[in-house]
Amino acid sequence: MKKTLVEVCCGSADDVIEAYRAGADRVELNSDLFHGGLTPTLGSLLVAKRETGMKIMTMVRPREGGFCYTATEFAAALEDAGLLLAHGSDGLVFGFLREDGTLDRERTAILASLAHDAGKEAVFHRAIDVVPDWKQTLEELIDLGIDRVLTSGQEADVFYGLETVREMIEYAAGRIEILPGAGITAKNYRRVVQETGATQIHLAAHRSLTDRSTVNNRAIFYGGCLYPPEDRFQIIDRTIVSEIVQGLE
Repeated sequence: MKKTLVEVCCGSADDVIEAYRAGADRVELNSDLFHGGLTPTLGSLLVAKRETGMKIMTMVRPREGGFCYTATEFAAALEDAGLLLAHGSDGLVFGFLREDGTLDRERTAILASLAHDAGKEAVFHRAIDVVPDWKQTLEELIDLGIDRVLTSGQEADVFYGLETVREMIEYAAGRIEILPGAGITAKNYRRVVQETGATQIHLAAHRSLTDRSTVNNRAIFYGGCLYPPEDRFQIIDRTIVSEIVQGLE
């Protein structure tokens, strides 16, 4: 049986290193995973590439909250994309929609061309999960030469979107790669693969670590009104990723 490719969603260079040590095939590097992933820093890409040499896809998303960006945000996204490609990114992950939730063909074409001109991959992310007609959108993405689509099957958790993911794979018929993700765990990854026919999966598995440098004043918070604890941060759980990788060999 052909091995199922495992892509790990990472939020830092340390995440990439842990995913690499766990045997992951590919990673998607972001910042700010709490908001679904934003553009990573060049420093994190450079360190991750230097320490692992693995295939690293980089997110190009200038802000949280939707996918219809201002002209300034898109200009910044273009600058980020060019810099990421110039500094070792193996592909760009992005999604551009119009205000009505349909595909922004023009902006998508620009990013796809930027990636392909550099000999890299162009991946459309889970923005496809909010479009009104995924079949029409897939046809447009195929026409634009997009290499891969990350999707949860238009559900909050891919486990509830398995039927749609399977339909997407069948509908695509090899014309574009379909990458299921969002909610894949050590308990359900086999079922996701079996019920969709997917040849690759996208997952995130984190554990908490403690940074005690803020304990002198627990009244201080540096984030927004959610007030996350300032003495904890997340890192990829190498044990869980390794278990999934080995289970799919």
